[in-house]
Amino acid sequence: MTDFSGQKAIVTGATRGIGRAVAEALLEHGATVIGVYGGNEKAAAEFQSVFTDDQLQMHKVDVSDYSAVEALYGRVEEQFDSLDILINCAGIRRDGALAMMKEEDWRRVIDVNLTGGYTLAKFAVQLMMKQKYGRIVFITSPMGHLGFAGQTNYAASKAGQVGMMKSLSKEVAKRKITVNCVSPGFIDTDFLHGLTEAQMKEYKKMVPVRRFGTPDEVAEAVLFLAGKRAGYINGSVLEITGGL
Repeated sequence: MTDFSGQKAIVTGATRGIGRAVAEALLEHGATVIGVYGGNEKAAAEFQSVFTDDQLQMHKVDVSDYSAVEALYGRVEEQFDSLDILINCAGIRRDGALAMMKEEDWRRVIDVNLTGGYTLAKFAVQLMMKQKYGRIVFITSPMGHLGFAGQTNYAASKAGQVGMMKSLSKEVAKRKITVNCVSPGFIDTDFLHGLTEAQMKEYKKMVPVRRFGTPDEVAEAVLFLAGKRAGYINGSVLEITGGL
């Protein structure tokens, strides 16, 4: 596994699910992690208590708020001067049939999942260009090209992430910055909470390996793309779906 000693990484959605697994894996391999979370103060405090401030720093930031993200990067630049890795895991769902979907539910999902990714990547690129190196990974979803009924807002945001990644990867490649997506399928996180037992069984039948994935399995792939040995992987989507 790649050694991340001396590298600084921002991980959004760091208190739960895939984001927490990625942050823990980076910490395990020597990175300093700036963990971003939206509101779960208890989970953030619990995570912080396991590590020193030199290893992990937790910041409460609404990633859809341009000014708040800009301020976060200002603090990062002041303390560390540069940034090596951005892993954008922050994401929400507000499901509903399009004909009945509230405008606020459409906008909030797009603002967090897609506009948040734009803002985080914009300021990350500015720091990474200073050292002519960087790794950016967006956590997207197969729903961006498969689509599920009741998830038009979510699917649109995830398809948008892929398009953004494709264009950005071409803009920054000459600066030795790579941009990729990891696209997890059904992963056993709180994103699946609320499903009925019948729905869980039905979804598992859709997956050829007949089980849901784990956050740690996704984190392994993210760490590979975030490492120096993945320098020739750029503009790609790595699906972790069990064959979905």
